[in-house]
Amino acid sequence: MDDRMKKDFSPTLLDFGPLQIYLARHFGFCYGVENAIEIAFRTIEENPERRIFLLSEMIHNPHVNEDLLERGVHFLQDTNGRQLIPFEELKQEDIVIIPAFGTTLDIEKKLRLAGLQIEEFNTTCPFVEKVWNRSEQIARRGYSVIVHGKPRHEETRATFSHSAVKAPTVIVNDMNETIELARYITGERPASDFYREFRGRYSEGFEPGRHLQRIGVVNQTTMLASDTQAIADYLKQVMMQHYSLSEENIGARFADTRDTLCYATNDNQTSVTAMLDTEADLAIVIGGYNSSNTSHLVELCENRLPTYFIQNEEKILSRHEILHYHFESREEQVTHDFLPSKPVARILITSGASCPDALVEAVISKLASLYALEQKMDELAKAFQ
Repeated sequence: MDDRMKKDFSPTLLDFGPLQIYLARHFGFCYGVENAIEIAFRTIEENPERRIFLLSEMIHNPHVNEDLLERGVHFLQDTNGRQLIPFEELKQEDIVIIPAFGTTLDIEKKLRLAGLQIEEFNTTCPFVEKVWNRSEQIARRGYSVIVHGKPRHEETRATFSHSAVKAPTVIVNDMNETIELARYITGERPASDFYREFRGRYSEGFEPGRHLQRIGVVNQTTMLASDTQAIADYLKQVMMQHYSLSEENIGARFADTRDTLCYATNDNQTSVTAMLDTEADLAIVIGGYNSSNTSHLVELCENRLPTYFIQNEEKILSRHEILHYHFESREEQVTHDFLPSKPVARILITSGASCPDALVEAVISKLASLYALEQKMDELAKAFQ
């Protein structure tokens, strides 16, 4: 069905008879990821004689990163910002690719001091840059910036860096932290507690009593859009109540920043929500275990039915066992008899924005093989070509 405006979020049914797979309408690579990967591989192909470095993981998908490493690319840092190769070892003729998450102004400065031209090999997602631009816009209007994101995530560190030079900025990880932050807005808690509670997550010179009087919320683009909106709505209500403002004049204290939510993350999440209206036995979510946007898709599914978070088809060990990632233990675990013993198994499948479509196809093929449906898989594949 033609859906050029992406308004239809109903899942696609792959009917194999005894196995029915419902595939989320929108899943996998977004524009920013596709663009970053394309630039990275083109750079490798066009510069065989030059040393090529990635600032950190290109995206949070081990298969893509392993492929890049096999082609001779080196990582300068790990995902937490720990230095693997000193910047001092870089030479002017080297190439450093900045990943889709972007990077901090401090790191950009270090790369330029090493004589590197970073603009040509900067793959920062345009939707991440949109958040930075929006932060700058509201900063010019006198608002402080609240960043909803995971404090140690590369994108959040980059967004904080770009925002902090323009406006007082603080990071909140979730609604619980937002509720605590609100108590500094209302004066229920002293500033001394703020500096302890939000240590390492506020800009230099941040004064909660002064800088939380006018605020706007932006986000790490891979967070749950509904969570960011809930945080913004909560803080808006706090400002309205504390300053006795109406909806008409709330702009004096609170900036409208809804347009910073990434369309691709939002589409993938909305597609999962729509897919969950389908009666099913289980869900499989495919992606890197350190992928923020993928973890939120898992979270949505886990609220409704048994969900298995896997990196690839190899994690499906047999018809009786699956090796999947468990958030609380932060390690993989085996679940036995994960497939239902019934005439027709109904499985929901989606993947994160950093997951290649080939991995999704491989998982579907593996499931089909467990039911001896390889021929039907081939027939279905031809029908979709």
